[in-house]
Amino acid sequence: MTPEQYAEAAADLLKAEETGQQCGLLSLRFPGMTLDDAYGVQKALIERKLAAGRRKIGWKIGLTSRAMQDALKIETPDSGVLLDDMEFANGATVPAGRFIQPRVEAEIAFVMKAPLAGAECTRADVLAATGSVAPSLEILDTRIQRADPETGQSRIITDTISDNAANAGVVLGDDRHAPEAFDLRWTGAIVSRNGVVEETGLGAGVLNDPVTSVLWLARRMADYGQIIEAGDTVLSGSFIRPIECPPGADIRADFGPFGSVAISFA
Repeated sequence: MTPEQYAEAAADLLKAEETGQQCGLLSLRFPGMTLDDAYGVQKALIERKLAAGRRKIGWKIGLTSRAMQDALKIETPDSGVLLDDMEFANGATVPAGRFIQPRVEAEIAFVMKAPLAGAECTRADVLAATGSVAPSLEILDTRIQRADPETGQSRIITDTISDNAANAGVVLGDDRHAPEAFDLRWTGAIVSRNGVVEETGLGAGVLNDPVTSVLWLARRMADYGQIIEAGDTVLSGSFIRPIECPPGADIRADFGPFGSVAISFA
């Protein structure tokens, strides 16, 4: 793909978000699209948002579970950018019409106190750069059709990455912990929608350890000249399947002694 095509695809994604009308699969429009192309589209999309006054507040890591990687026939996670207008307070209500097809995932968030990046990063570096960890929910949305209505082809990894890794919102719980205070592999959540338990999971579902997920991001950034900055929030990846959030959905994630987090949809 060319830089002009990156800009064209980014404009279509932005229009879809603003109008609530999804665009077609980029993987169909641009056959042979690579992962680097997808990140090029994502970069063009984020640059447009930053130019419009948005501010970066962190990163999200996706496709960290074996089940999701198998479903998309890939062997690597993906990443996206968190912006300030994606942040919702714990217990807030998302206004009607804000998203197209919202879903939520439960994750462990890392709040960074020091910068982190580089191909030589270690697990110890991740822990040293982390100020605290917290329970969180990620709100997903898709500005790209999940499947092409004519061919039936489903979106693939390049569509998802282009669409800022399907990120739409982040909700942090009120509790903050030192990263060494809990065994994050055994830290999990019971997630309910309107009082009915929909999913449960453990942090080990994220590359066997959420710290490994953040380490993957720091190392990947070395290839793109990027860095995790002090103050950034990093969503380490979901350990549950996405839960659909139609109007009226009330989502609560109980992480036990680790804390809790909630969001509702008008």
